[in-house]
Amino acid sequence: MGGDGTFAADRLLREAAAALDAAGVVSPQVDAELLLAWATDTSRGAVQARALTGGAIAAEHVERFRQAVARRITREPLQHITGEAHFRSLTLAVGPGVFVPRPETEGVVQFGIDALRAVAVPSPIAVDLGSGSGAIAIAMDTEVPNAVVHAVEASPEALPWTRRNVDAHGGTVRLVEGDLADALPELDGTVSVVVSNPPYVPDDAVPIDPEVRDHDPAMALYGGPDGLDAVRALAETAWRLLVPGGVLVIEHAESQGAGVREVLARRGFRTPETHQDLTGRDRTTTATR
Repeated sequence: MGGDGTFAADRLLREAAAALDAAGVVSPQVDAELLLAWATDTSRGAVQARALTGGAIAAEHVERFRQAVARRITREPLQHITGEAHFRSLTLAVGPGVFVPRPETEGVVQFGIDALRAVAVPSPIAVDLGSGSGAIAIAMDTEVPNAVVHAVEASPEALPWTRRNVDAHGGTVRLVEGDLADALPELDGTVSVVVSNPPYVPDDAVPIDPEVRDHDPAMALYGGPDGLDAVRALAETAWRLLVPGGVLVIEHAESQGAGVREVLARRGFRTPETHQDLTGRDRTTTATR
């Protein structure tokens, strides 16, 4: 601690990273930097610069930082502590009751964005089934401005987060409360692209990470005995919604590509194809109506 009541940024980060590492946090240094950025209302880059140059942190910010680190040590998700998650170019509000969007879903939604941009009508319709935080719907809406995007979410705990994020990003996504199994009958046969990150964890495959197991809503995680119950419902809904030639994009676990392709082929979809994420894992399956 400095004579003026401040604390050295590099030492604070070192101590926090060590404590987070001991608690089993996967990325302790990154999390320490992000928590200090949140506590000081600055950016991670600004925090790194302050640590490199021997910069100091004011006492009131240190207290806020230490409380945040203590929460993270209990494996409360980083995003619940800071109240936000970053997704593509978006900053989304998240917290208890809503699934925290993952980096791998950024690649999933790219397939939907590419398909939307390829549609030859002036205002193509897109649907995000099981929207959660709204990440997929808002990304399509902001990156394909001529698209008309609908988001469907069934969870009463998640919906306030979806609504808050839609409103924060201009509010042009049409948000509908409903189940993905019977959603949007008024759009039957008019939709160009359907994208979904459905619950796909098999019921008995409880996640190891406490952040997921204890904090992500079960409704957003578990998809029946083989994890594909929601995918089966999704295939029926997408078949009903999509125009001929319309595209379906589904996120799934790396072991589920063959199973998802089989569900889609059985329903009549053409050219089901599974694509890998940036880590080389099967992550997305696309198919054509």
